[in-house]
Amino acid sequence: MKRLFWLGVGVVAGVAISRKATETARQATPAGVAANLGDAMRELAGAVGSFGAEVRAGMNEREQELNDLVEDRTGLPSRPQGRHAAARRARRAEG
Repeated sequence: MKRLFWLGVGVVAGVAISRKATETARQATPAGVAANLGDAMRELAGAVGSFGAEVRAGMNEREQELNDLVEDRTGLPSRPQGRHAAARRARRAEG
């Protein structure tokens, strides 16, 4: 009975080692390396994209805080109307 048990353990271990060796050999081929590199690049692109989105969200939040602060202190709208807004208003008033 012991011999049959150890034979089964040996067969299972052999199959597991064989599968692991086959997978490792596949990853060492140029196609396997390219697939791994492609996966890594996709993961990096996703991380960079999410980091950029978080930075933009933080910038927008901080900008809103600063705009609110300016409005509270001056009573004026914090968003400028543009560089030439005063000139456009003057032309409209003349014409």
